[in-house]
Amino acid sequence: MTEVTKITFAARKIREISDITDLVQVFFPGNRNQQHTAGRILLALKAATQPVRSLSYLEDRYGISLRTLQRTRAKLSRLGLIERISWMNSRYGGQEGWILSGRMSTALRQLADKIDSWRKDDQPERKGKDEQLVELIK
Repeated sequence: MTEVTKITFAARKIREISDITDLVQVFFPGNRNQQHTAGRILLALKAATQPVRSLSYLEDRYGISLRTLQRTRAKLSRLGLIERISWMNSRYGGQEGWILSGRMSTALRQLADKIDSWRKDDQPERKGKDEQLVELIK
């Protein structure tokens, strides 16, 4: 039986995350090479005190292929877990490289707040508007 390779955002799975291996399994299900690479990237960026100019040293040190490194780095970036800092970013004083990002955690908090707000909003006007909007997407 083949293992599912798409991210599933199940509350039960999220609740069970206890370490980095669980975290990378959520984002890279069914791909052990990318799980290993993501773990190495995240640990390297977590340990860094300044932006990491290049992650290519991970290839030789841990036996990671260039293709796997690039694909994993791209997915982590798309997800908002890491981001590339330009030398033009004044917040980092002209430094450039990769850092851990707060974009994903910020977006998830905003999503949770919106869901809570929608769930608690029981105004009759809102219920009518929601009904009409759902009808439009039929």
